[in-house]
Amino acid sequence: MRRSDLRGPARSTPAAPPTPAAPSTPAPERTRSRKRSPAPEPEEAEATVSRSSLKVRPAQDQPSRRRSSGATATGGSRWRSLLGLRQPEVDTQAVRRNDPPASTGGRSTRLRPELPTITLPRVQIPAAITQGGARLLDLTGERIKPLADRAAPVWRPVASTLAWVSPLGWTVFVLGLVSWWLASRYGWAELSMIAVACLVLFLACVALAIGHAKVEIRTDVDPTRVTVGDPATGRIEVRNLSGRGMLPLLVELPVGRSAARFTLPSLGSGKSHEELFVVPTERRGVIQVGPATTIHGDPLGLVRRTMEWTEQTELFVHPLTTSLEPLGAGLLRDLEGQVTPDLSMSDLAFHALREYQPGDDRRYIHWRSSAKHDRLLVRQFLDTRRSHLAVVVDTTPEVYTGEDAAVELAISCAASLAVRSIMDEQDTTVVCNDQQISRQTAPLTLDTFARASVGPVDVFGSAGDSAALAPDASVAILVTGSHRPFIQVQRALAQFEVEVIKVALVIDPDAQVGVRHAGGLTILTVRELADLRRVLFSGALA
Repeated sequence: MRRSDLRGPARSTPAAPPTPAAPSTPAPERTRSRKRSPAPEPEEAEATVSRSSLKVRPAQDQPSRRRSSGATATGGSRWRSLLGLRQPEVDTQAVRRNDPPASTGGRSTRLRPELPTITLPRVQIPAAITQGGARLLDLTGERIKPLADRAAPVWRPVASTLAWVSPLGWTVFVLGLVSWWLASRYGWAELSMIAVACLVLFLACVALAIGHAKVEIRTDVDPTRVTVGDPATGRIEVRNLSGRGMLPLLVELPVGRSAARFTLPSLGSGKSHEELFVVPTERRGVIQVGPATTIHGDPLGLVRRTMEWTEQTELFVHPLTTSLEPLGAGLLRDLEGQVTPDLSMSDLAFHALREYQPGDDRRYIHWRSSAKHDRLLVRQFLDTRRSHLAVVVDTTPEVYTGEDAAVELAISCAASLAVRSIMDEQDTTVVCNDQQISRQTAPLTLDTFARASVGPVDVFGSAGDSAALAPDASVAILVTGSHRPFIQVQRALAQFEVEVIKVALVIDPDAQVGVRHAGGLTILTVRELADLRRVLFSGALA
């Protein structure tokens, strides 16, 4: 860009007087340069507008720059080059879009140079350092572990003893040591008194925790299996086995997620004390009771030493169940099991006689009937097998209306079917989330339902596990919610054999109770536990 392009259209800065050797400019040309040029073409007009937007004020409008305008321009370029700033490139298209079509009053805006952006490089730790550190930790762990195992008889008692002291106790101990050091260094009597008080208090608390109580503690929970809502009580008995009296003792007994604390009175030699407690059974599950521990320490909580005296006891809270009619009502039984409509060539249930066909076993030819009818007749049997019920429970809360409450209802329905099947002396297989059981008694089967957790489950995988546990199943039931797609239920139950009766028990509090058939499945819909007996009364499992 030339300096002449930066001059204003109205007035220009007077040029320096020419040297004698330089030729002077002719007057006509000078006069012609002052004349107004004709109107430019559209393209030239746009160029004029874009160029005028870059013009600076004349020297008379800028008093501070009137003396050395040319020096200022060259100096600015010089400073930009020294500072490493490049001259901003002019975008004529941007000027045409943003600037007004014509300048008024002979003034124009000046583009400010854009500041350069600085991008800091991302700090990355070399891979060699990270991999070397990981290898160093592995080697250190491999070498230290054998040494730690060998020195375990030495450091484990020390570590267990140091664990007696609570954070408050360590704070008091450190405060006493720091106060003792400051008092000895600066001679402060007040700090020495604080140090003595803290250290004496700490030692007294340690002395109270060192004592060992000779006691015998027994815990009982009766009964160990209850149904949701049934009362369950526990008993804890403490007996003093020492030859002298025992001071009041604090006994802690964990019960589920909470803990019961008992402050026992002073007991003489050979005396015992008994406490009763109630176990909450509002929810299905397994409640861990125990172990009973005694707490030795000080009232301030600086030192706390616990000793375990009993084992852990499990209290099973079974799901609610309802009484059902026998699942095999109206069907005949024989020595081998339950009769089915499938025909067989070798069994105990005789059905009829038919003509001999090539390939039939000659042992089953009925010779007397063949002699009467003058043709070979063979015996035809009904296939008999022992009934086996397979139950799969879908515990995914999202497929139920009501989520957790509906899942508990589904588990209750499955438990009712399993108990009824076991009472009918049928084999029973249950797959409920992460719990599986097959061919066991009713209490153990209900224990499995009590242990089952609520959470997402793969229905197809659970049905496959059930089919593997019960390859001879005669009835397969999938308990699920109304939001489970029907195609998934159908694919899950299709893993059982063709002759197996496949039932989908749908829990839906908003649907109508009933029985329907679709896609080779028997679909039972219930809203509450009492509806299960109604839908099974029609012989849906027959």
